[in-house]
Amino acid sequence: MTDSFLRYKGKKILVTGGAGAIGSNLVRVLAEYGAEVTILDDFSSAERWNVPSYRNILLVEGDITDEIMLKRVFFEKPQYIFHLAAFFANQNSLDHPEKDLKVNGFGTLKLLEYAQFTGVERFVYASSGCSIYGCQAPLPLREEFMSMHLTTPYQITKMLGELYCNFFHHHYEVPVVKARFFNSYGPGEIPGQYRNVIPNFIYWAMKGQPLPITGTGEATRDFTYVGDIVNGLLAAGLEDKAIGEEFNLASERETRIIDLANMINQIVGNTAGVLTAPKRKWDTKSRLLASVDKARRLIGYEPNTPFDIGLKNTIAWFEENWDKIENCARFAPGASAAVKSYITNK
Repeated sequence: MTDSFLRYKGKKILVTGGAGAIGSNLVRVLAEYGAEVTILDDFSSAERWNVPSYRNILLVEGDITDEIMLKRVFFEKPQYIFHLAAFFANQNSLDHPEKDLKVNGFGTLKLLEYAQFTGVERFVYASSGCSIYGCQAPLPLREEFMSMHLTTPYQITKMLGELYCNFFHHHYEVPVVKARFFNSYGPGEIPGQYRNVIPNFIYWAMKGQPLPITGTGEATRDFTYVGDIVNGLLAAGLEDKAIGEEFNLASERETRIIDLANMINQIVGNTAGVLTAPKRKWDTKSRLLASVDKARRLIGYEPNTPFDIGLKNTIAWFEENWDKIENCARFAPGASAAVKSYITNK
């Protein structure tokens, strides 16, 4: 947090997907800075108990493609929009490609239309660096590279969202910013069938189950702590240099999946170890590592949270909320629950 974020005090802000992992953390900080925050979330991948309880937060349950809900949340003319709502993520989009297109494509288009009509000061779009760059880009991943060789509907529609942002910025001068997230993790993300690897690993480790790894475990990811992403989003909403631009929000650090699994097992005290599963066909990236040079230059972004500290914070959140997490963790019935939890997540 910085003093510059005090500029959000008294501002009307709409956060789509504000009950989710990144959204709930963003909403909490905005409310603490005195913003008037409206959340629009359909709770397809979030829970009400995860929404911060502040007097200056209004929760609206609804779909971003629902015209009535959009009219409701835009009635007060929000000055800032943080568009985090999405049909998440890769395997989910393979299973439900039409739903993915409706939410990530049409939903983003509708929000941009309303943003144009109401004259927002900033529209910050949550993009995905894991999607935009495909599997052919040289490392570290930089913003000037873009791939057309994408392997899931989710990757396609997250790119589509960026292209719609470009159109509305060019044609209607909507002040858009495109923030590309990399493997976010941290307090607030509930495990489940279509969720990320870290919350699922923690969940199964705390239940004494082996952690399933696809392939050899040598694959790497650029895991980025949610607090660093929130700081990047807040800066993106304020820095004029960011308007019309896209940039990575990442940690600039590679972590092997096998090392991640071993770290979680060690911290939790899980002796069940790991197990292996076949590699997913759509997962063509053996390594992920992003440059944040552009984000540093435009918004002063710095990924300040060491991975081991972020991981311990996340596990502590699981321990504090274990009963609620266990009651709402969403995994498909049948098959091996531990294997299923990893094979079908992002």
